[in-house]
Amino acid sequence: MIKTHDGGPVSRIGLGCWQLGDDCWGDVSEDTAQSILREAYEAGVTFFDTADVYGGGLSESRIGRFLSESDADVTVATKIGRFGEPGWPLNFTRDAIRKHTEASIQRLGVGALDLVQLHCIPTEVLVQGEVFETLRELQTEGLIKAWGVSVESVEEGLLCLTQPGLASLQVIFNALRQKPAHVLLPRAEQMGVAIIVRLPLASGILAGKYTAETTFPANDHRNWNQDGGAFHVGETFNGIPFVEAVAFADALKTSLPEGWSLADAALRWILDHEAVTTIIPGASKPGQATRNVAALNLPPLPDSVKEAWAKLYNEQVEKTIRGNL
Repeated sequence: MIKTHDGGPVSRIGLGCWQLGDDCWGDVSEDTAQSILREAYEAGVTFFDTADVYGGGLSESRIGRFLSESDADVTVATKIGRFGEPGWPLNFTRDAIRKHTEASIQRLGVGALDLVQLHCIPTEVLVQGEVFETLRELQTEGLIKAWGVSVESVEEGLLCLTQPGLASLQVIFNALRQKPAHVLLPRAEQMGVAIIVRLPLASGILAGKYTAETTFPANDHRNWNQDGGAFHVGETFNGIPFVEAVAFADALKTSLPEGWSLADAALRWILDHEAVTTIIPGASKPGQATRNVAALNLPPLPDSVKEAWAKLYNEQVEKTIRGNL
C-alpha cells in the first residue's frame, strides 16, 4: 500500500500533476502551478502524482520547488519509462531505469522517491519481467521506497499483480470506464495493492461542461490526440470519440440526484468503490483542486443512479471505447 510519511493513509482525493507540465493541457504558468499545489495541500490533499515526461521534467521540478518552499508533508508518486532520452526500448534497461530514477530524485529535491511507477510501458516488457527486478534492486538500495505500475488495460493490471513487492496499480476508472470494477479492483484489494485512479473525469468529459462544438488549444492533447496518434488513445476522453463522449455525459446527467453536478457525482461514484485508494484529478486553474476535494463530503450515490449508469455503460458506452482496455 501507499502511505503518508507518518504512516497513515494518503488522502482519497489526490492531485494529478500532468497539467503542470505545461505541454499537454494548454498553458499553465509557474505562478498558477504553485497556486494549484498550495491550494490542494491546504484543502487536505496529501498525494501528488507526476511523471518525468510531463513537460520533460517541468512538473516534477515545480513540485520540487513547492516542497522546498513549504513545510508540506506530501507523498509524491512519479512515473518513469516514457522519457524521450534514450527512448523506447532503451528506457527499460537497468541503466536507464536507474538514471531516470536518479533524475527524478534530483528534480523533486528528495532523498528517495516515495513511489515510482512504470509509466504505461509495453505489455511485452511487463511479461519479460526484468524491469521489476530492477525496481526491487533500487528499493533495496533505498533510492525508492515503493514501486508500482501505471497500466492501460485490465489484463496488464492482472499481470502486474503476480509480481512480488508491487505496492500500487494506476488505472483509468470512471463512470465511462467501468471494466476494472469487475475483477481487477477486488483482486488488488484482496492482495493489499493500492489502486490509484487517473482520469476520473475522462479528460474533462465528466465535468459535464462540454458540447459537441467545444474546441481545445493547439497545445492540448484533447486537440491532437483524439485518435491516439501521439500516445494511447484511451488516455484522451477514455478512448471514446469526442462527440459520442459528450452525448454519454449528457445522458448521465439525466439521473443525477437533485442539486448534484456531474463532476461531483462522477468523483463520488469512484469513491464509493472501497478498493480505490486515491483518485488523482488534475487541475489547470486555481479553485479546481478545492472543488474536487469537496466530493469527499458528499454521501454515497443512490443505488438508482449507480444502476442507471451501469445500464448506460453496458448497453452503449463499452462498445465505443477504442483500444484493448
